[in-house]
Amino acid sequence: MNPLTMVKQTQSINAKELDLGISDEASWHAKYKDSAYVYVGELPYDLTEGDLLAVFAQYGEVVDVNLVRDKGTGKSEGFAFVAYEDQRSTNLAVDNLNGAKVLGRIIKVEHCGKYLKREEEDEETSQKKREARGVCRAFQRKECTRGDSCKYSHDENRAANTGWGQEDHRSSR
Repeated sequence: MNPLTMVKQTQSINAKELDLGISDEASWHAKYKDSAYVYVGELPYDLTEGDLLAVFAQYGEVVDVNLVRDKGTGKSEGFAFVAYEDQRSTNLAVDNLNGAKVLGRIIKVEHCGKYLKREEEDEETSQKKREARGVCRAFQRKECTRGDSCKYSHDENRAANTGWGQEDHRSSR
């Protein structure tokens, strides 16, 4: 369905609820009463976390902004998850910002039913996990282009021993 059609339908539902005097407990928003996160999509790629904070702080106290970025390049993927201190603020954000124009793009703002933020690991924990998976075979052949986003170890000492690590799918062909 066209995103603008979805926005119009949401606005229509909200208007009907308002006209009928439906309580907060009976509203369609009540389905998301246990989540203080909203999904924000169709974002301009040059928007930063600070920009999102400025836009979404209009509707309540923002406690977390997770602008999803490409692991390799660090560039925005065009969507984010924003958490409010108070769940009622999510209703305001969804009702008022869904379909809003930001830097020439119409953004999508929706409730998140079950969002779990991945905990950021420190570099030492991340390195231990990569080492446990073994040495990158492409790194051993000096062909790995994934850098720090590679899920395998790039340990020079271990790479000298070509018997270590799991065989990656490209070298088994």
